[in-house]
Amino acid sequence: MDESPEWLEADGLGGFASGPVRGPRTRRYHALLLTATTPPTGRVVLVNGIEADIVTTGGSVPLSTQAYAPDVIHPDGWHHIESFSPRPWPSWIYRLPDGTTLRHEILVEPDAGETLLRWQRLTGDGPCTLHVRPLLSGRDYHALHHENPAFAFAATVRGGNVGHNVSWRPYPDLPAVAALTNGSYAHAPDWYRTFLYTQERDRGLDDTEDLASPGCFTFDLAAGPAVMILRSGDGLSLRAEPHAERLRAAERARREALTPLALAAGAYLVDRPGGRTLVAGFPWFTDWGRDTFIALRGLLVATGALRQARAILLAWAGAVSEGMMPNRFPDRGEAPDYNAVDASLWYVVAVHDVLDAHAAAGRPVPEAEGTRLAQACAAILDGYAAGTRYGIKADADGLLRAGVPGVQLTWMDAKVGDRVITPRIGKPVEVQALWINALRIGCARWSPRWRDLERRASASFARFVSPSGGLFDVIDADHVPGAVESRLRPNQILAVGGLPFPLLDGATARAVVEAVEARLLTPLGLRSLDPADPDYRGTYGGGPAERDGAYHQGTVWPWLIGPFVDAWLAVRGRSAGAKAEARARFLPPLTAHLAEAGLGHVSEVADGDPPHRPGGCPFQAWSLGELIRLRRMLDLDPV
Repeated sequence: MDESPEWLEADGLGGFASGPVRGPRTRRYHALLLTATTPPTGRVVLVNGIEADIVTTGGSVPLSTQAYAPDVIHPDGWHHIESFSPRPWPSWIYRLPDGTTLRHEILVEPDAGETLLRWQRLTGDGPCTLHVRPLLSGRDYHALHHENPAFAFAATVRGGNVGHNVSWRPYPDLPAVAALTNGSYAHAPDWYRTFLYTQERDRGLDDTEDLASPGCFTFDLAAGPAVMILRSGDGLSLRAEPHAERLRAAERARREALTPLALAAGAYLVDRPGGRTLVAGFPWFTDWGRDTFIALRGLLVATGALRQARAILLAWAGAVSEGMMPNRFPDRGEAPDYNAVDASLWYVVAVHDVLDAHAAAGRPVPEAEGTRLAQACAAILDGYAAGTRYGIKADADGLLRAGVPGVQLTWMDAKVGDRVITPRIGKPVEVQALWINALRIGCARWSPRWRDLERRASASFARFVSPSGGLFDVIDADHVPGAVESRLRPNQILAVGGLPFPLLDGATARAVVEAVEARLLTPLGLRSLDPADPDYRGTYGGGPAERDGAYHQGTVWPWLIGPFVDAWLAVRGRSAGAKAEARARFLPPLTAHLAEAGLGHVSEVADGDPPHRPGGCPFQAWSLGELIRLRRMLDLDPV
């Protein structure tokens, strides 16, 4: 069975429902009720899927499709899918052999953590009975579930002739699972064994699990639509149909007022204790500092969602430690990881963009908020100037040195065991572009005390210019004065485009753009390494070690298309003709990709080799954010 695009319904709290458009679940993350117990982290899978069939005068027909090990597809409900629509929420039309047609809808209510499943007969006469068995686990979303005697099948059933409100608590340390329906419930516990997740198998991970089904719901579709509302926690003391119709009406009005890109952008915006944040990607990332600040520029600033952007920056403002922003907040409440040299600098750039957008809109930032943002940025600049963790410190030449053996500090952060794939110790080129931009922002907005440091760093940046054209990727490599890393990587593009203050112009800037365009550009973004390099890896696949070994050794990163096109326009003078050429050349492949992997979204990565198969997270915040920012750059409606 061919790989199917995937749909996503995010709940605004870190949870979501997701699955393939056609066919069986292929990931451990595909689920109908996946909830964040400590938003946006602590994610657990409660309801993985359903087993469903429809009975008419023509007989019984499956609607669901499952994959079992070793390679068995049963039943084959996907054969009866006639059409699919992602708007305003995922909706399938099924056509049965006797001509009966049905609509099946899945909708997640934002900020409530409820998943609505709805079935309606559209054409056909006579009896029409739907049977639905929920398939439950109760596990961490990274784990898999297996048959065990501790699973509690017991059900609490409330309701009567208007439907049954049923709840289960499979494990005492996890939330209960509730199903509010307008159908009847028959308790019939059973185990469904050895579900196969082919994408996990392809990723070299454990790939089978067992799911428990406590019982079966029955609905009379001849009498009207069938409704099932899944939620974590206690059941709802409501009638299913009116509640479902209110939810559908409210969400239809909200979603139809948004463009598809605007709706997709909103999926990454989530609540965290103490404020708002952005999830880096679905299905497996939570909120990462670097990703948040890069993605925010497109998802929120470019779309005019400045209040939300401010809320995120203010929430992160209190996380500065010794000049550093966290790279990520772990899932289980441990101390944040402060192991990124660039996350803090991206924060300063994001603050600058938000303040600029407010000024352009004539909407002053509230004074108290502006003060907090300024204090956070000053703490970053002062901390880096004085020196902080992992050898991060302004050197005598004004540039920022960083790195210790065994720690990956830049965005090229893959690690296999104890081996850092791209250590880049010394003075990485994009870190200097960010550092000099941050210093210029600080001087222009808040204080001249960084002026001398900025001037020294700006003058020293000339050391990156390579005699062969373009820029070195790292200078003073491994903290050895004069040593250089000359591999052709995309990081140098940030010296020309993608940041508020370009560091290069003229022939040098053109040489950078030409080198990157000739060797690294693909329809979906920039390769992370020159294909001529002996360490180049053209495909992103295999087990964890193989994938991490290729992650920044040739794999394409769509988020880099924004900085590249910005640089490409910069060396062409940003004329109307150049923008028209850019629209015709760079946007169509990205637009087509919106229907290829994560529907309406942009993938995390793609293969360096043609046909540039997408991979990684199918829903990636900074990839989508840079597409939105790119559209604005090209004088299009960003969403």
